[in-house]
Amino acid sequence: MVSSLMGRKIGMTQVFDETGVATPVTVVEVGPNYVTQIRTPEKDGYSAVQLGFGLTRKLNKPEKGHLKNLSVPGLRHLHEVPFDEALNVGDTVGADVFEKGENVDVTVGAVPGTHGTKGKGFAGTVKRHGFAGGPKTHGQSDRHRAPGSIGASSTPGRVFKGMKMSGHMGNRRATILNLRVVDVMPDRNVLLIKGGVPGAKNAVLVIRKAVKGRKG
Repeated sequence: MVSSLMGRKIGMTQVFDETGVATPVTVVEVGPNYVTQIRTPEKDGYSAVQLGFGLTRKLNKPEKGHLKNLSVPGLRHLHEVPFDEALNVGDTVGADVFEKGENVDVTVGAVPGTHGTKGKGFAGTVKRHGFAGGPKTHGQSDRHRAPGSIGASSTPGRVFKGMKMSGHMGNRRATILNLRVVDVMPDRNVLLIKGGVPGAKNAVLVIRKAVKGRKG
């Protein structure tokens, strides 16, 4: 069976346990995922399964040809994941891949053509990197949110690569590890994951079984 699925972030809510304690959860629609292609070591040099998620009718001819063996009109997103069980093109996998109480890793921005974390646009160093800014008193008037020195003058005479500076913030790939599955709803292909997950509402996520295996 596959250990990863694509899903869509629906939003956040809360659930109550038998003692009345509220737990914040993120609702994620994780299926159905359709098997669109099988990668084999003999043909491709590695083993993987290509999954499709999200229905659409806006496909070009190559995309239609790629999905011609499926019973669905068209799939918006394609993503390859490893697998350890025999699958066939056209099979579907859903939320029953996961179990209540296990830990998962959630990634946003991993599927080609999708957005990453929430985009913040152009941001300064205070917002982007948490810089403290300049002094607020003693005659200081216009350097409250300035980055300060970014390097020496004559030596080395340049700005080093990777210097934390102003620039585009957000809309990048991000992963949160070891989030607990509070509940699984196989009939609706929905997971309730404890806490928040990266990405905006309706973001396409990749949910996989936790690779570091923390329990609890």
